[in-house]
Amino acid sequence: MNIYDFSIKTRGGTEVPMSDYRGKVLLIVNTATGCGFTPQYNELQDLYVLHQKDGLEILDFPCNQFAEQAPGTDEEIHSFCTGRFGITFPQFAKIDVNGENASPLYKYLTENTTFGGFSGPMGLILKAAVKKMDSDYKNNGKIKWNFTKFLIDRSGEIVARFEPTDSLDKVKAKVEELL
Repeated sequence: MNIYDFSIKTRGGTEVPMSDYRGKVLLIVNTATGCGFTPQYNELQDLYVLHQKDGLEILDFPCNQFAEQAPGTDEEIHSFCTGRFGITFPQFAKIDVNGENASPLYKYLTENTTFGGFSGPMGLILKAAVKKMDSDYKNNGKIKWNFTKFLIDRSGEIVARFEPTDSLDKVKAKVEELL
């Protein structure tokens, strides 16, 4: 089993097979419009513009599971992201990334990766918030917060997981290794 065994839902409700992205390097991100990490959209868009021609696709999955930071409909979220950050990478239907209603794609991603820890000053703040929600957070693969990223190679295998506090320079370097 790999990433190509799953389907995802577009903002319009159409199921799209992940195999449509076969041969691409994928960066899969759960996002939110009202999060302290929302400005990462700027860096993600810059990365996309720089490397889309080389085979990079960034797949954006809005998620409202963390402090309800992604309110609104799929279209409202998309309008916000395109208007404020100018994103041009694909943005899909809002999903759950944890729990019994989690997207099968995200169940696969979290069951096949481990939490990498938080870094920097934001990491200290996030650690305290996450510990209240999940006292065993260090020992499971659940998504801890918005803007967790998964890097997938051209053959559909998970290469890396990046927590929201990881620098986008670190993400970019790993993406460029695969391209």
